Amino acid sequence: MTKRVRVMRMSVEQPLWRALTGYRVLTMLYAIGLFVAAHQNFDRPWVAVAYYVVLAGWTVGTLPKVANAASCTKRFLITDLTIALAGILLTPVADSHQRIVHDGPTLPSIWTAGAVLAFAIKGGWRWAAFASALVGAANIAQRGRPTQDTLHNVLLVCIASIAIGYVVEVARASERTLARALEIEAATRERERLARDIHDSVLQVLAMVQRRGSALGGEAAELGRMAGEQEVALRTLVAGGLVRTSHESEDASLGAVVRAVEEPDDIADPDAGEPCDLRSLLFPYAGAKVTVSEPGAPVALAPKAARELAAAVGAALDNVHRHAGPDAGAWILVEDEPDAVIVTVRDDGPGIPEGRLAEAEGEGRLGVALSIRGRLRDIGGTAELISVPGQGTEVELRVPRPAKAAAHPAHVGSTRGKAGKER
Repeated sequence: MTKRVRVMRMSVEQPLWRALTGYRVLTMLYAIGLFVAAHQNFDRPWVAVAYYVVLAGWTVGTLPKVANAASCTKRFLITDLTIALAGILLTPVADSHQRIVHDGPTLPSIWTAGAVLAFAIKGGWRWAAFASALVGAANIAQRGRPTQDTLHNVLLVCIASIAIGYVVEVARASERTLARALEIEAATRERERLARDIHDSVLQVLAMVQRRGSALGGEAAELGRMAGEQEVALRTLVAGGLVRTSHESEDASLGAVVRAVEEPDDIADPDAGEPCDLRSLLFPYAGAKVTVSEPGAPVALAPKAARELAAAVGAALDNVHRHAGPDAGAWILVEDEPDAVIVTVRDDGPGIPEGRLAEAEGEGRLGVALSIRGRLRDIGGTAELISVPGQGTEVELRVPRPAKAAAHPAHVGSTRGKAGKER
């Protein structure tokens, strides 16, 4: 079956880049507006006009550079900060001494903060501290002495940029942690799916070969022994499994990346495709020792849900045959309720000794945990097992209708009553 790889990129800083893009354009227009309103007070207005031509061209021409962290290179950041510092140092050349003494704005005004914030978003709080320190030194140099307003503005830019840089670093670490958690979850679900398939086929065959070989004796007994060893090894591998390390961006500022393997749409989405009649999947289980009782009308379920529910029923019946004996009877009851479909599998076997299920799961025998509960969990349903020694076992499988499934997230059904021997 063809699969595809879905790549999910999570970057909390991307909205910051979009905000910075807008900020640079607006503050450029604001700085030009301040000059237009007070140009008659400038000693050399042509210096300011030349600078604003460069500033406007640079701001508009480099908008793609501040669209994301990948395009915002170190060379761009240095050039951007240089233009901001040049504007600050050119202010005494263009503006009147009186306006400078009275703490008039510099030529780039608050556009300078955008250059510092770009350092913060790209490189974190250390880069922000470096850029804001240079801006602070340039402001003090152009005024000739530190003033209260100058120190206030420099300190404000410094604190804001360092805080944003620190938040970006924390967000990146959180993204990597989340990516790791999502990949572990995806790997675990894939491992459980493979474990169900292996349990329903390979492990069952190996167990049968071991039993038959031991009964026949001779060379068949040796073959049965080898099959038993391979069964134990395979169960250990299935129970443990391997989890791949998470994938991260080559550039950490791009955010964390998770690659998840998906089934085709009709498999990945439990509600995809035309509904099918669950009864048609359960009737093949009927036989001399298995009775199927159904409501007499189609029981419509999404294809994925119907297949998994029928497979869980098959796993429960296989447990009956293996553990309750060949003469044990089983009954399948299908109930079609408005909010859910309930299938109950009951047998008249000896029941399950207390504690056997937990013991079997520790041994890697995951028939109930994966083939039954795991299947129901993946389609948003629950599986409950009730067993009383000497009175048989009952497994209730409940699959909610799509509306209910959307309102109530999937969870693993609990085991009620006495739990024991792996089924």
